[in-house]
Amino acid sequence: MISGRATPEGTRRFAERSASAPAHFRTTMGGLSLSSIGLGTYLGGADANIDAGYEASIAVALASGVNVFDTAINYRGQKSERAIGRALAKAFTEGRAARDEVFVSTKGGYLPDDAEDPDRRPTRRYWKDTFIATGVAPEAEIAQGCHCISPGYLADQIERSRRNLGLDTIDLYYLHNVEAQLGEVGQTTFKKRLGAAVRRLEEAATDGWIAAWGLATWDGLRVPPEHPEHLSLAAILELAREIAGEGHHFRGVQLPFNLAMGEALGLRSQENGSERVSALDFASTSGLAAFGSASILQGRLAGELPDEIVDAFPKAETSAQQALQFSRSAPGMTAALVGASSVEHAEEDFALARVEPAAADTVLGLFR
Repeated sequence: MISGRATPEGTRRFAERSASAPAHFRTTMGGLSLSSIGLGTYLGGADANIDAGYEASIAVALASGVNVFDTAINYRGQKSERAIGRALAKAFTEGRAARDEVFVSTKGGYLPDDAEDPDRRPTRRYWKDTFIATGVAPEAEIAQGCHCISPGYLADQIERSRRNLGLDTIDLYYLHNVEAQLGEVGQTTFKKRLGAAVRRLEEAATDGWIAAWGLATWDGLRVPPEHPEHLSLAAILELAREIAGEGHHFRGVQLPFNLAMGEALGLRSQENGSERVSALDFASTSGLAAFGSASILQGRLAGELPDEIVDAFPKAETSAQQALQFSRSAPGMTAALVGASSVEHAEEDFALARVEPAAADTVLGLFR
């Protein structure tokens, strides 16, 4: 496996040689220079053509000044992780990038299939043989029939992701949609399970398997505190401090943010002392990097957009770029993630790296 991790020196080197616009790179997570647009790998079938498309798109991303790459072990039956691993290994070998220049995040929580299982077992049979019968995922701790964050299971998943990616150290490892647990077991059991998971993640960071950990959510940070699946960032930060002190490795969050799903900025979902603030506001004031998923809503925002949006982002030439410009320009956002499994789409999306992000007031004005 390839040693190293993203570093302040390496990511700054990448940023300095890229032909990107001012403010395209943001400094976060202890000095890392991360591009305001990142490549996501959720969509597509588990086939070789999509693999090739993602690998080609990663090459376009690197050439365009994009150094943020996001995936999850359950995406496309583990094939998205493997595609990123192959593409980055080739880029490192050919000298187009170095390991310390790129930032790679992945996620664990859902029971993954393996599209390359030599026995070609059905998904549930694979889960039973690989995780349940072996005791890796205790059956009593599997929520909704498919989600587990037990310490032993997380250790197994981190190791599988490291092998899939071919990397000694994962830069940011997310607990994936933990609200799936909360919605089933309630606050008391959830806090106990989350605490055990955080202890295991802190051990993984100490061992060098991961550099940092975070939460990747769909609903948990987009609903008010009264909602049964609400996640409190203040409470999770406090839990991290209880377990690992001020040197904890809780560093980032991921949540949907796009023209159709603006709650990350427009909804005051987080309690911060005596006031309520948005998730992006809380992340910004707490030193957490924030990554926006579904920036063009799986392509649904790549069609014709209202004149108000077009006029707000005149330097963005296409609908996909206008949607991305909205997401990456939001105050508090580190990087907006976009899926691109073809060179054509990658070139369109990542051309935005040469355009300066819009003013925060422009984004905020769209909420009024």
